[in-house]
Formats: sequence, structure tokens, C-alpha cells
Amino acid sequence: MYDLTGFQRDLLYVTAGLDEPHGLAIKDDLETYYEREIHHGRLYPNLDVLVEKGLVEKSQKDRRTNEYTITRRGRRELADRAAWIDQYIDVGALRALEQ
Repeated sequence: MYDLTGFQRDLLYVTAGLDEPHGLAIKDDLETYYEREIHHGRLYPNLDVLVEKGLVEKSQKDRRTNEYTITRRGRRELADRAAWIDQYIDVGALRALEQ
């Protein structure tokens, strides 16, 4: 996970969190978060990197749509990352500060 870009990590988080993660659903969620358009030329090559690294599996839903599913390794990497973040940041305390 340490060798992923921030964008690739965000792709992994979104893929893990969606019920039916396909390219356009992932793109829509990221555009909402980033508040800007995500171009296909950025999205799909980075999803392919996650597939190549064994963090996500890609399958064909229909002739035009690919589905992306987080792998066991991808979930383990996310859990390890969350544990690493938790040792430095108390998310509950941060949320309390926002109020």
C-alpha cells in the first residue's frame, strides 16, 4: 500500500465501499469527493494498477461495463493502513473538534 499514489488509495477505498463497484460508480464517488471531473484516462489506468498489484479483481459485467471487486489482499492492506493511521490520529477526537 505504501507504493500507491493517493489517488490509487482513494480508488481502493471507494471500490471497497461500493455495493456494485463499476467504473462509472467509482468515478462518480471520486468526483463528488474531489469536486472536479475525473477523466477516463486517469481513472482506468490507475484501476488497472490496482488489478496488477492484486488488490482489485476486474471482471466483465456486460459488453460495456467492467466490475471491480476488492480482493482479500486489498482488504488486508486497507485494514493495515487503518491500523497504522489509528496509531497517529484519533478520528473521534478530530470529529469532535469539527463541531
